[in-house]
Amino acid sequence: MFSFSALFVTGLFSLLAGVALGAIGIGYARGKWLGGGIEQRLHQAETELQHYQRDVAEHFAHTSQLVNNLTQAYRDVHEHLANGALKLATPAISKQILDAANSDASLYEQPLQPPRDWAPRAPGSKGTLSDDYGLKDEEHPETKHFRPTESPDDFDFDGKASRY
Repeated sequence: MFSFSALFVTGLFSLLAGVALGAIGIGYARGKWLGGGIEQRLHQAETELQHYQRDVAEHFAHTSQLVNNLTQAYRDVHEHLANGALKLATPAISKQILDAANSDASLYEQPLQPPRDWAPRAPGSKGTLSDDYGLKDEEHPETKHFRPTESPDDFDFDGKASRY
């Protein structure tokens, strides 16, 4: 029949093949189970993010509506006070109120200009934001071979940089 060594080698080979196939199967099953958990957590996190974004959008929409309501209420109160002052005050005070309201309205009718972020310059000269403001074309011989007094190595705190 078969020799003991051939039977032993065949059994050993079958055992190793079974262990290898079992390890591959367990790895596949683990990946499937763990991967499914990760996908589920990712889906849950995306859902929570969408809910949060929706809540933030609703919050700001509601805040905007409340600010608009507050602005309208302020206008209504101001108009009520102005009308009451015109009805109840003397003609001289009513004229002062109307003049003040007209002067305030003229403030809003004036054209707006953007702020000037630069210093005024003399005509014909270069402004302070010019690329070559303050630069001279001539080269000074004493600065031609200028070497800085400090180098990056002067600030080496761990002591690993080499000196010159």
